[in-house]
Amino acid sequence: MMGAEFRPQHFRWEMRGDIGIVTLSRPEKKNPLTFDSYAELRDAFRALNDWDDVKAVVLTGAGGNFCSGGDVLEIIAPLTERDMKGLLAFTRMTGDLIKAIRACPQPVIAAVDGVCVGAGACLALASDLRIATPEAKTAFLFVRVGLAGCDMGACALLPRIIGQGRAAELLFTGRSMSAEEGHQWGFFNRLWPREQLLEQALDLVAKLAAGPTFAHMMTKTMLNQEWDMSIEAAIEAEAQAQAICMQTEDFRRAYRAFVEKRPPEFEGN
Repeated sequence: MMGAEFRPQHFRWEMRGDIGIVTLSRPEKKNPLTFDSYAELRDAFRALNDWDDVKAVVLTGAGGNFCSGGDVLEIIAPLTERDMKGLLAFTRMTGDLIKAIRACPQPVIAAVDGVCVGAGACLALASDLRIATPEAKTAFLFVRVGLAGCDMGACALLPRIIGQGRAAELLFTGRSMSAEEGHQWGFFNRLWPREQLLEQALDLVAKLAAGPTFAHMMTKTMLNQEWDMSIEAAIEAEAQAQAICMQTEDFRRAYRAFVEKRPPEFEGN
């Protein structure tokens, strides 16, 4: 199966050219996640490794909100009845979704409007880039329901994006981070008016999809892998990664385009 053939049951999937759009679509409840949507999203992001017709992905929500986190009645209530084995199966599944977003070769851009909280905030956090509207409100709410802030990779990812002190404040308090604050802190790359959000997200990913997608995959891979490397190991890893990229036809295409004084046309190989 390719991306163009995918028909999910628990969220919307659309392709515009070679760009995939994932839309969380339960707008009447601000797009909460369920056991089924967690699993289907995990499987979809895993499958992106094999979907050569998808060059980049936009992750967004319907109805003026991004995601309100796990559905209180459909997820949280059943979790109060599970034993430790059942709870761990759930938390590992949610973590697997984050790992799938991080591991897929395509750049993933979160387009965030309105409510972006709990697991929804973690989905945005796991994305490679984030753009938002001024109305976006992001919160890691776990502490408010008696849980730790260390959920779905938040304690690893958030400090790397906004800094340890700022991350600690959000995770300890569960307070909402405004869009402007998120932009100033580097959580959001850009802010756009609501009516322009999807258009701007698609414009951004279209530029990435038109670029050297094999090299983008390598960039994403190294951004992930170099977190726990020494500087010496990272420099050697990048030397090897760049040498691999220098074997691609896109590298040769860029050289020929430079010599011929025209823009390069990349094909991802």
